Amino acid sequence: MQHPELSRTDLRILEVLQEHGNLSAAELAERVGGTASTCWRRVTRLEGLGVIRKRVALVDREKLGLSVMVFSHVKLAGHGRDALLRFEQAVRAHPEILECYTLMGETDFLLRIVCPDIKSYEAFFLDHLSRFPGVQSVNSSIALAVIKETTALPVRP
Repeated sequence: MQHPELSRTDLRILEVLQEHGNLSAAELAERVGGTASTCWRRVTRLEGLGVIRKRVALVDREKLGLSVMVFSHVKLAGHGRDALLRFEQAVRAHPEILECYTLMGETDFLLRIVCPDIKSYEAFFLDHLSRFPGVQSVNSSIALAVIKETTALPVRP
């Protein structure tokens, strides 16, 4: 994978946008020490290169009533390409699953799931997750507290 050439200014723009994604070009320019037109061109370039994938609003899950976060380690019975594809399709169909990672080791996937409460997770597990194609076992842990949660990557200008 080719990494694009990024200047110190590009890195500073990324650093600021990760914390304040809704800034105007003028506000961004003020924070990074440039002009609005230059900042706008740099942001457009970073978007074109795929360095900035998209800008979103980060929503507080607990204020939406999604107070339970579960991490589920999933082991599949088979590991053929078709089995993996069917499992991945099932994962994508459920908005409760926020993240899914393929792992090396004892388990095949790690899922981050949010639900309103434990009963809701139990229902999701029994009605959906345990029935996903190829699932052999699921080992779930409930997060008690969030110590650190960020979407900001360590960008150092």
